[in-house]
Amino acid sequence: MNKIKLTLAGTVLGTVVGGLAVATPAFAEERACRGTIRAATLDNVRVPAGATCTLLGTRVKGTIKVERNAILVARKVNVEGNVQGEGARAVSVVGGSIVRGGVQVKQGGAATVTSSRINADIQLDANRRYLRVNNNRVGGSIQVIGNHHGAQIHRNSVKGNLQCKENHPKPTGSRNSVGGNKEDQCRGF
Repeated sequence: MNKIKLTLAGTVLGTVVGGLAVATPAFAEERACRGTIRAATLDNVRVPAGATCTLLGTRVKGTIKVERNAILVARKVNVEGNVQGEGARAVSVVGGSIVRGGVQVKQGGAATVTSSRINADIQLDANRRYLRVNNNRVGGSIQVIGNHHGAQIHRNSVKGNLQCKENHPKPTGSRNSVGGNKEDQCRGF
């Protein structure tokens, strides 16, 4: 009888302890986004290759990654980390968004960063479609390098540098307030 009670007590204790281990939250979960996500709080967001993701008022505690040929439209988002696109078809961060890291779009298509606050850098490198960087507050630098099909850079407040080089055609821009230097193709902006 004592042996049965001891075995039963061990089973109950094992279930309780095992249940606690299972109930522990996972670290930095990643959410694949296809379609629209509205006001929700997520750890990390990944836009899979070829997918389209629209984030409306979404809070992201980590990073947003946009994969090859994918499209991201982020409006009024609050991102603790970075927005990164490599080979993406289009990346848009617009409409009062806040990105506490930076925005990097490389070797992709179009990129639009407008009417937003970016605490680190905006880096647009080797993209093949039109780029827009307008009406932003940028805590770092804006770097627009080696892009094709044009870029416009207007009315940004930049704590760091505004750097443009090797873009074809040359970007257009005006009325940018820059704490550092305006360099190369952006010298007159």
